[in-house]
Amino acid sequence: MSTSSFLRRVSERGRRRLPTGLREYDLFGILLVLPGVVLFGSFMLFPITFLLYLSVTDATHAGTVIGGGSSVIGVDNYVELFSDSQFWTSLGATWLFVAVSLVIKIALSLGLAMVLTHARVLGKRYLRAAVIIPMGFPTIFTITVWRGIFSGARFGPLNELLYRYNDAVLSVTGLFDVAAPELLLLELPIGWLSGRWSAFFAYITTEVWLAYPFMVIIIVSALQDVSAELHDAAKVDGAGFLSRFRHVTLPSIKRPVMFGSILTAATSFQQFLIPWVFNQGGPSRQNELIIVYGFREAYELNEYAFGSAIMVTAIAFIGAFMWLAVKKGNLAEGVNT
Repeated sequence: MSTSSFLRRVSERGRRRLPTGLREYDLFGILLVLPGVVLFGSFMLFPITFLLYLSVTDATHAGTVIGGGSSVIGVDNYVELFSDSQFWTSLGATWLFVAVSLVIKIALSLGLAMVLTHARVLGKRYLRAAVIIPMGFPTIFTITVWRGIFSGARFGPLNELLYRYNDAVLSVTGLFDVAAPELLLLELPIGWLSGRWSAFFAYITTEVWLAYPFMVIIIVSALQDVSAELHDAAKVDGAGFLSRFRHVTLPSIKRPVMFGSILTAATSFQQFLIPWVFNQGGPSRQNELIIVYGFREAYELNEYAFGSAIMVTAIAFIGAFMWLAVKKGNLAEGVNT
């Protein structure tokens, strides 16, 4: 008996055993889907449901959660959350982090992808392999290395490069017996992780390094599908490179780029390791992204219920963002047709 006939017999027998309203469905198909449904419910639906429950209680630590020492207090945690200035600081820092890193990731990845798909570039296969190397390293390893690069020590890698830059400026101006303009010199060493905006710059740089290979892969794949005939027709009409890029290339790759942007923006919104490993969202909690904010409230300040309210709010924000992005970008167009 062949495998196909066996599966068909199992499906027909299972369909006969189903209740009248479910006989149009395939019992064998339902059994195949069931493990995935169970896993999804166990690792997604249950944690989110339990998080919602915790957010309306007065749980303070693990003992009150496990031992049942908490009680339902309604939306008090949410009222306190929206009146907390640190919440708005964290939310603003998070969205700024997402926006700035996303713009840089798109611009950098688009530029690299254009180079990696250009007909005159030799060794594109090896260059593409080199570009995605950062994806092969563990995230915590990469973040730790970047933390060392942004060390505020005198002989930290980035500070050492800037010292050499200062020396180069002084050497050049010394040849002409002219004092170096103060504008060209840097006051060193720089405490990269002790200042708000310098630390924020370090966050952005590391996030871009972690995420740009993913965007490059998507954009390279999209560029390879752009019709060469359209470019040839535009050339015949006298369109230059920038005109072809604007009117031919960008419209052709818009949907894949938007899809990748939504995914990487959602990942950036949930970023925890970079601020925590660098300086725990400092200085003075000014760069505390919203996930770090929720973690600190729950595990350091023993406010499990308040931390749960923060996480529920974060889920709501990221869910609304993704829904709006997909809706406005027409990314779901044609799925059900």
